[in-house]
Amino acid sequence: MKEQVSQLILQALDTLVQQGQLPGDLPDRVQIDRTRDPSHGDLASNVALGLARAAGKKPRELAALICEALPQAGFIARTEIAGPGFINFFLSGASSQAVIQRILEQREAFGTSRLGEGRKVQVEYVSANPTGPLHVGHGRGAAVGDCICRLLQATGWNVTREFYYNDAGQQITNLALSVQARCKGLGPGDPSWPEDGYRGDYIEEVARAYLRGDRIDATDQHVSGAADPEDLDSIRRFAVAYLRREQDLDLQAFAVHFDNYFLESSLYDNGEVEATVQRLIERGHTYELDGALWLRTTDFGDDKDRVMRKSEGGYTYFLPDVAYHLNKWNRGFVRVINEQGADHHSTVTRVRAGLQALESGIPEGWPDYVLHQMVTVMRDGEEVKLSKRAGSYVTLRDLIDEVGRDATRYFLAARAANSQLTFDINLAMSQSNDNPVYYIQYAHARACSVMRRLEEQGWEWTEEAALANLDALTEEHEKALLRQLDRYPEVVASAATSNEPHGVATYLRELAGDFHTCYNALKVLVEEPGLRDARIALSEAVRQVIANGLGLLGVSAPESM
Repeated sequence: MKEQVSQLILQALDTLVQQGQLPGDLPDRVQIDRTRDPSHGDLASNVALGLARAAGKKPRELAALICEALPQAGFIARTEIAGPGFINFFLSGASSQAVIQRILEQREAFGTSRLGEGRKVQVEYVSANPTGPLHVGHGRGAAVGDCICRLLQATGWNVTREFYYNDAGQQITNLALSVQARCKGLGPGDPSWPEDGYRGDYIEEVARAYLRGDRIDATDQHVSGAADPEDLDSIRRFAVAYLRREQDLDLQAFAVHFDNYFLESSLYDNGEVEATVQRLIERGHTYELDGALWLRTTDFGDDKDRVMRKSEGGYTYFLPDVAYHLNKWNRGFVRVINEQGADHHSTVTRVRAGLQALESGIPEGWPDYVLHQMVTVMRDGEEVKLSKRAGSYVTLRDLIDEVGRDATRYFLAARAANSQLTFDINLAMSQSNDNPVYYIQYAHARACSVMRRLEEQGWEWTEEAALANLDALTEEHEKALLRQLDRYPEVVASAATSNEPHGVATYLRELAGDFHTCYNALKVLVEEPGLRDARIALSEAVRQVIANGLGLLGVSAPESM
C-alpha cells in the first residue's frame, strides 16, 4: 500500500510540473510512513516539506496543491493536511480489509518478495574454533546468523550458509597438548599441565575416546583414535574431529545447518595465503620494517599500518582473513555478511583495507558485518557463569536442555545484536504473558482453537463466504489488527535489508498483543454468520502471519498449549 500511495503522489507532482506549479526536477521516490496514531490516518508523507523551497511555496500550500492533484483511487478514503505540511492518508475500509484476502491466498508466501532478485549472498556465522563446546555467545551468533539467512531467502536472495574453521594456529596446539596430558593421566592441577591448556571435563572425554580408538564421523572428517599418547599429530586430528562433531550435534539441536564448511588450513595448503601476500606486494602497498612485512592499511582508512608477516616468521591472523575474503569474492558472492562476536570489531577496518589493497575490484565497505554483544545468563536473579563440562562458561547445550530450543532461539535473536543481552532462564521457562515467546505462540494456538471450536459447534466456514463479508470488520480492535497485518511484508523486507531479525520478533510480539486484546474484547464465534465468517478470517490471517514470522526466527508455531 505504501508503494501505491507513493505512485499517486508522484503522479500528482508530475501534474503540478505540467501546470507550472513545480520545477521539473522531481524525486524518483517519495517516502511514505505509517502513522502511530490512527486518528492521523493510516499513512503519511512529508513530501511537501521537502519540495516547498524549490516550489517557492509554503509547505501547507504545496500540500494542498498535491492533494488536489492526486488521481482518484478507491483505496483512499480521504486526505488531510497536518502540522507544518504533512499529508495524512486515510485508507478505505475495503482496502484495509483486503490484506486478509492476500494472506489467505498467499499463505506461507505472504511477506516474501523478490528483492534479492536471485543474487548470490554468503552468510558466515558461528565459525567457532574447534577447541570446545559451543558457548552461549556462539548460540547468539547461530540464532542471529540463521535468522538472517531465513530473511534473505524470504526476500529472494540465493543464500549460502558458511562455517569457517580456524583449524590452524596456537589454539589447536594447546588443544592437542591438553588432550595428550589427559591421555597420560595428568589433570589441570598437575605441574606438568600445559600452561595454556583447556581445563573443561570435555578434554577428558576426548582423551578417553582417543585411547579407546573410537571412530569420529564429523561433517567432512572421519578419524579414528590411534590410542598412542605420544602421537601428538594423531591426537590433534582426532580432537579437532571430535569437537567438530560435538559442535555439529549442538547446532542440529538448535535447528541450524550450513551449506559449506571452510577450513583455514586449506588457504595455506592451496597457496592462497602466499598468493595474497604476493599480490599485495605487487600492488605496492607493503613495506619491510624491523624484519617484518607491513601492509600500508592507512592508505585505506585504518588508523595505523598492520604487520602481515612477523619478524620471527609466520603470518598474523588478519592476513588469512584477507585471503579468505578474496576467496569469497572469487566465488561470486555480490554480498557477504559476517555475523561475529563484538571482539571482532577491530578486524573490520583492516580486513576491508586489505581487500582494497588487492585492487581486485572489490567494492569499498565489502563485506558487511553484524557484530553481536555478549550474553549474560541469569537464574533466580544471579548470573550463571560456569558449566561443569566446559569448565569456564555456559554452553549452548546447557540453555537448550534447560529452556528448550524455541525459547533459546527467540531470546537470542529478539534483541538487536549490537546490544548486550541478559538471558533470564526463569522468564524463558515461564508460561506467562511476560514471556514473549510464550505470548506469541499462545496467540497462534488461540487462533487454532477458533477453528476447532467452530467444528465442535457444527458450523461451516469457507474463505469465499468470509471474503464476501469483510466489511463487517468495523470495530477499532479489528482495524488495529488489519493495520498490523498489512505491515508484515514491510517488516520482513526491512529486517532482511538491515540484517536485523529482531525487527520480526518485535513485530510478532506487537501483533500477538493486538490479537489477544481483540480476542478478549470481541467474541469470534457469534451467532450472526456474516460477522462470524469475517472474524474467523481475521483470526486465520493472524494465525498465518504469526506462523510465517516464527518460521523466520526458527521457532515452532504450536496448535495447542
